[in-house]
Amino acid sequence: VQLVESGGGLVQPGGSLTLSCTTSGFTFENYYMNWVRQAPGKGLERVSGISKDGTDIYYQDSVKGRFTISRDNAKETLYLQMDNLNLADTAVYYCTKPPSIYWVGFSDMDDRGQGTQVTVST
Repeated sequence: VQLVESGGGLVQPGGSLTLSCTTSGFTFENYYMNWVRQAPGKGLERVSGISKDGTDIYYQDSVKGRFTISRDNAKETLYLQMDNLNLADTAVYYCTKPPSIYWVGFSDMDDRGQGTQVTVST
């Protein structure tokens, strides 16, 4: 299983970024997928999740209306469009794959990539 996040960077408050997660080593279309993040000195928190066909989507309350998760099963890629970023969004962002095709949501057993840093700063 390989999960490779990209698209992070430094952005001013109110700015936008689009994260991508390219995957390999498993049948992407069969798995629920997540974006989670880890801010400095804090634990992992789930930001968003998306069902296999993209019809069932979860957002953490703090990102609702600002972040959009999507997936392209043909390209085996997960995306996170982040708009109106604020200082509290600063974190390392990871995409995660649950341990089973039947698993919905996020757990400590998820596979995850190396992460991409998002820094929101003036």
